[in-house]
Amino acid sequence: MSDKYQGLREKLSDTRFPTIYMYKFIIPNKLELIAEVKALAENENSVHLNYSKNGLYVSLTFKETKQTLEDIITVYKKAEFIDDLIAL
Repeated sequence: MSDKYQGLREKLSDTRFPTIYMYKFIIPNKLELIAEVKALAENENSVHLNYSKNGLYVSLTFKETKQTLEDIITVYKKAEFIDDLIAL
């Protein structure tokens, strides 16, 4: 079975933990989707929103201290259930 996070695992293989990791997600500009992505963050107030020029999309960025690579991947796994989400 293929591991969809293998590329991320390889990219972060030399990372020393704990580390500060930055997440960035892009979604359509809908309040319910924004709330779902903000809920992924340990502190919803730390999420930075940046709206597209035409206002149709919003990027949400936040940084968190993570203890392990699996802690980083856990957030991505939770994000998989959010409709129309693009993870960068």
